[in-house]
Amino acid sequence: MKKSTLISTIAFAFVLLLTTNANAQKFAKIDVSPMDAATFKTDKDSPVIAKVIYSRPQLKGRSLEKLAPSGKVWRTGANEATEITFFNDVTFGGKSIKAGTYSLFTIPGDSEWTIILNSDVNTWGAYSYKEANDVARVSGKVSEGSDSVEAFSITFSDGSMHLGWGKTRVAVSIK
Repeated sequence: MKKSTLISTIAFAFVLLLTTNANAQKFAKIDVSPMDAATFKTDKDSPVIAKVIYSRPQLKGRSLEKLAPSGKVWRTGANEATEITFFNDVTFGGKSIKAGTYSLFTIPGDSEWTIILNSDVNTWGAYSYKEANDVARVSGKVSEGSDSVEAFSITFSDGSMHLGWGKTRVAVSIK
């Protein structure tokens, strides 16, 4: 190989390496529905009973009905399907549930929401939801909050899991 060809090849490889390295340092656009997690404990010193991992879509002037239509299965958040892990057997909305990880879907309604635990995990949205894989369906009573919650939120308190978005609040008991 000629010396000039060798130098050209090395220079090309060096430029390619720099270009690839520069692109590797760019960060993707920040997710507009960031992931969050909430844990359920009976008190601050007790072990975790449940942990939910979900993404938080925002209303941004849109109606809740448009984003989570009444009567239709919803992924209960954004992006990947929401997942809930129970670290021990629990009673969820009055039904016995074995320890494990489940996807969490909901069917919004005016006076109550259907909360669904499903055995399919690591799924995107509700696009591949299969009712045949439901482990439990329970009802969560709808109430109205005094303040509007911009970003969909899940929290645990008073022995219940609470969902909140806009002025809509939904609660389901966990024991």
